[in-house]
Amino acid sequence: MLQQIGSHARYIQSVLRGTAREDSASTPDYVKRSWLRCLGQYHLDPQSQREPFVLPRDERLARKEQNLELVSFADAEMAHLYHQLAGSGYSIILTDLDGVLLDYYGDLSFRNAAFRTGLVLGAVWSEEHGGTNGMGTCLFERAPLIIHRDQHFFSRNTGLTCCAAPIFDYRGDLVAVLDASGESDRAQQHTLVLVNMSAQMIENRLFLNRFRDGFVVRFHSRPELVGTWSEGIIAMDPSGAIAALDRNALFQLGFKSASELAGAPLERVFNISLPALVGRSQKKSFHPLPIYETRHGGRFFAVAQAPQSKRSPANKQRLAPTDERSVPETGRSVLDELDLGDPLLARNIQAAKRLESRDIPILLLGESGTGKEFFARALHSASERADKPFVAVNCGSLPEMLMQNELFGRGSGVSTPTEDERGRIVQANGGTLFLDDVGDLPLELQAQLLHVLEEREVSPRGAETPIKVDIRIVSAARTSLQEKIRRGEFREDLFYRLQSLVLTLPPLRDRRDKQALIRHIFSQESAATPAVGLSEDLIDALCAYSWPGNIRQLRNVLRGMIALRTNDRLDSTSLPADYGIGQPVAEHDAHETSSEAQSLNPLEKAERSALLREIDLHHGNISRVAHKLGIGRNTLYRKMRRLDIAFPARQSARR
Repeated sequence: MLQQIGSHARYIQSVLRGTAREDSASTPDYVKRSWLRCLGQYHLDPQSQREPFVLPRDERLARKEQNLELVSFADAEMAHLYHQLAGSGYSIILTDLDGVLLDYYGDLSFRNAAFRTGLVLGAVWSEEHGGTNGMGTCLFERAPLIIHRDQHFFSRNTGLTCCAAPIFDYRGDLVAVLDASGESDRAQQHTLVLVNMSAQMIENRLFLNRFRDGFVVRFHSRPELVGTWSEGIIAMDPSGAIAALDRNALFQLGFKSASELAGAPLERVFNISLPALVGRSQKKSFHPLPIYETRHGGRFFAVAQAPQSKRSPANKQRLAPTDERSVPETGRSVLDELDLGDPLLARNIQAAKRLESRDIPILLLGESGTGKEFFARALHSASERADKPFVAVNCGSLPEMLMQNELFGRGSGVSTPTEDERGRIVQANGGTLFLDDVGDLPLELQAQLLHVLEEREVSPRGAETPIKVDIRIVSAARTSLQEKIRRGEFREDLFYRLQSLVLTLPPLRDRRDKQALIRHIFSQESAATPAVGLSEDLIDALCAYSWPGNIRQLRNVLRGMIALRTNDRLDSTSLPADYGIGQPVAEHDAHETSSEAQSLNPLEKAERSALLREIDLHHGNISRVAHKLGIGRNTLYRKMRRLDIAFPARQSARR
């Protein structure tokens, strides 16, 4: 059956015969089935060194043209998935139903391996040509799967890990495969989950586009998930009869095939007619409405949207959060004020605006100082929760026990607990809870937070009964949480609940709107001294700097230069010396006596001077200083220690 050449060929044979030294039970059945097809049906040799099969350029372009709708709708999701997996070495791949590679987002660290193994446009990755592999085997199995290293049939591919998920059209026909491939040394189950979510979102896009000229009902058992990858979608024909259901709709309603409902009215499924649901959706500004399934009485939340040609621009924006086509703006929101011209930030803003009044968790990624909390506050202010509390918590700022009390509260035995005893989650009831540095939250508290998200209730320590809460969660992390998941430091199930939408805020050094941003922040910081101005050479110098501390550092530097100015015209001579332009900032700090303070660089000295000035202005009241600077007290304490600023006597006395 198999020529005994090469260790990989011997390994395949031993697993199939059940004589492998390793536990062959760890090899999935779908891999064994694929190996048998490669040997008995395709007559492939595991040690084959033949070049990967790549279509001629004209045929490849023709394939892409035939699948233009698929490629165009998949592109945004592929870019989003690639961004989610950035730094993990994965490349994102789209193939058609024959396994032809149509589109590709490549990780630079993986590019050489990609070319070596044939992960190039036009390459054919069906099992017949590529052996057992993520894309080809997924096409055969029609289900999400992982092909990890030695599970590949060809020995040349055993360095790869492939996570693949199928994409179906509105009829349930398989049309494509979405895949993440890399040189990971472990099979990444959470990566497969992300790939499958993205594949489902592409399906949703294709479904909505196919029925854009009909009525569409979108629903889920949880209102915040209407408009996400897991929603169910029902398309109605012009007469109001059911024309099609997507896979999620069939699953949630308990039907095996769309043919069971074809031609039936909406009342066959839910306790409401299509005209009534459309009318109520319009009256409620297209927020999901409670309805009930007719067979078993299960509660769902739904919206109904009219044919695309009949929708108003405002309704298009509310109804189609997954639709990337541009729609006319009906007015600027608070989020729009953040758009100063950077393309990536502008895309983030548009994505956030589509969800601004939906209770969908958002995860903000970005380096320290990129403005994650500022963005979260703008998102809150633009939502229908704007008149309710915005509560920010730094998840890494306190020891575990104190953080538990801070977040979840503690029972006091009295009928009316104090604000601190209620906990920050209860304080945010009706509004938005912002969890900064959520990756630093201790594991035990992660489990409690997951319970809050699942059950919408919080149980303060020592309290007898839980407290119901209605909150929107916006969380933030400096880097992707996947490395923490791999190390067992962050719960995978919590991660998926927090990241329905992931937005990455660009570092200041990469932003294309630096000039506008500098002028904007300067106008805020100089509001009390309107006579102060910036010279063009200073703006150029600020634009040229790398800003390792991002916007927070820029704001502090501008604040320091304003405070230490010798005249009302700031120019390049006002810059700290380590910019390489102009003269060092003059020292005006009488407090600077310690050797540690003397060792600070000029930029840190300017920041120290500005901070001391704020402390003096507020007579040592650290809470007021922190509020003025827009940071937490713990963050301010850390900054004071770093800059060797002694705690004010007033603060010590209060303790």
